[in-house]
Amino acid sequence: MLDGMAARTDVLDRIARFNRGRDPERLALKFKAMQKTALAFFRGTCHLFCEDWPATSRLNDMPAVWTCGDLHIENFGTYKGENRLAYFDIADFDESVLAPCAWDLTRLATSALILSKSHGLKRKDAIAHCDVFLDAYNVALRDGKARWIERAVAQGPIRSLLQRLDHQDRGAFIASRTERGSRGTKLCIDGEHTLEISKKDRKRIERFMADLVDKGPYARFFKVLDVARRIAGTGALGLERYTILVEGRGGPAGHFLLDLKFAAPSALAPYVTQSQPRWKSDAERVVAVERRMQAISPALLHAVSIGSKSYVLRELMPSQDKLDLKNWKAKPGDLAMLARDLGFLLAWSELRSGGRDGSATIDQLIALGANRQWRRSVIDYAEHYATVASRDWKTFRAAYRDGAFKGGSKG
Repeated sequence: MLDGMAARTDVLDRIARFNRGRDPERLALKFKAMQKTALAFFRGTCHLFCEDWPATSRLNDMPAVWTCGDLHIENFGTYKGENRLAYFDIADFDESVLAPCAWDLTRLATSALILSKSHGLKRKDAIAHCDVFLDAYNVALRDGKARWIERAVAQGPIRSLLQRLDHQDRGAFIASRTERGSRGTKLCIDGEHTLEISKKDRKRIERFMADLVDKGPYARFFKVLDVARRIAGTGALGLERYTILVEGRGGPAGHFLLDLKFAAPSALAPYVTQSQPRWKSDAERVVAVERRMQAISPALLHAVSIGSKSYVLRELMPSQDKLDLKNWKAKPGDLAMLARDLGFLLAWSELRSGGRDGSATIDQLIALGANRQWRRSVIDYAEHYATVASRDWKTFRAAYRDGAFKGGSKG
């Protein structure tokens, strides 16, 4: 066991080491976000959760499933599917691998406990919400059928997000992120959503898009108007990511925004014993698992390559359509309703991807749903790690306020 000072140095060194080589400007934004709340810190340090996971635990004996790998309470959101209908589902698969189902269960429960504490909920109430989540997970697995949250019957915060996206005008969204000048429509460089891009990178992205149009089904559709570095999320901040404005089918209302995101190796991969498929690239892994686990894939979702690097390309959706609970003001009953729905969604995603490349079969998942013996282990570890993450956040926050990490490096 490390003493206090050694533990402090250890966690700071681990964070600095993991983020080494990232874009300093966006990395500084990541560290600034991480020091604000314990949940933001937890979101930005999935690698710590992976590194700290016990090698010997009964949780490792739970059935292997396709996992998000970085599941937390704000890693759900709405998006327009390939069929242009609105869906609410798991929203990020950067860390996805085949792993024991305990990974997603405990990480989600840990995030819920961290959030509950920050909002002043008593421990018994926070644990009760975890029980609601696990009850729903059990019920959905026993049912054995992969479903999705119907827009017409959605309730609480999920209903609000789906209604917002359903009624959202793409032209208005594009207008909020762009400006018109003498040279046509360009992206707004606001330091909140976008940053300036170098001429070298701009040309590289433009050449890639030109090749994509020539080789794919998008001839005369993806005419690039502008490119910028994108600011989004927490964990991936600092990795290559771009917003691409394309002309689409004529006029501002026909414009589209695309998200091009570098696919890094999964932080979870080194810590699982399950044999993984031989993916052609990390982008292929991310896209393949996302297509397996979601009810309907997001619009324009593709794995692509630029030189030796792989990227995930998709239509860009408004960041506010991610589940954001920092300023949660709803009634306790709504939070329980949300916990139930997240339990359903996780179980459905595992059922939907069941039996693929070594993942548990539907029958095995139904049997898991009928078994409650593992639940105490999930909640115990979630409680333990919520304490660890909160302690590490305080260490990081103190170092940040002392001047470390502000320039995108430990300092």
